[in-house]
Amino acid sequence: MSTQPSRPQDSPSADEIEVRALYRQLLDGWNVRSADTFAAQFAEDGESIGFDGSQLIGRAEIVSTLRHIFADHLTGGYVSKVRNVRLLSPEVAVLRAVAGMVPAGQSDLNPKLNTMQTLVAARRDGTWQIVLFQNTPAQFHGRPELVEQMTEELRQART
Repeated sequence: MSTQPSRPQDSPSADEIEVRALYRQLLDGWNVRSADTFAAQFAEDGESIGFDGSQLIGRAEIVSTLRHIFADHLTGGYVSKVRNVRLLSPEVAVLRAVAGMVPAGQSDLNPKLNTMQTLVAARRDGTWQIVLFQNTPAQFHGRPELVEQMTEELRQART
């Protein structure tokens, strides 16, 4: 007989809720164009791999680079939907999500900016922190119906 407390089958665990909140805070930081808020979700040695493959290593580099990006470019806002969170151990989790972007000054998603996002989080000193965040363009070459399906899924997530 199990000694762990039971929870409903589809009910997320407290750790899953915290990892989802970590991801939400990350995207909220981007959406309000705050390099500090975005980077604060990372472990000191965390890494971010951007849509174009740019690799930022360490919280200080993430803050510095994003400050320049936000100062020099009108960035769009993310719309996302978490697909799943897997706890690999009590201290490590992987979150997978789909995301799209509404370009600055526009009101709808640009399907060319759809992405698959992966976040690896580690619990350090009792707090979940991002150790790796990666954007992968979701272009589905030769399968435009999948691009449209993802875009519509993200439009629905906005409502």
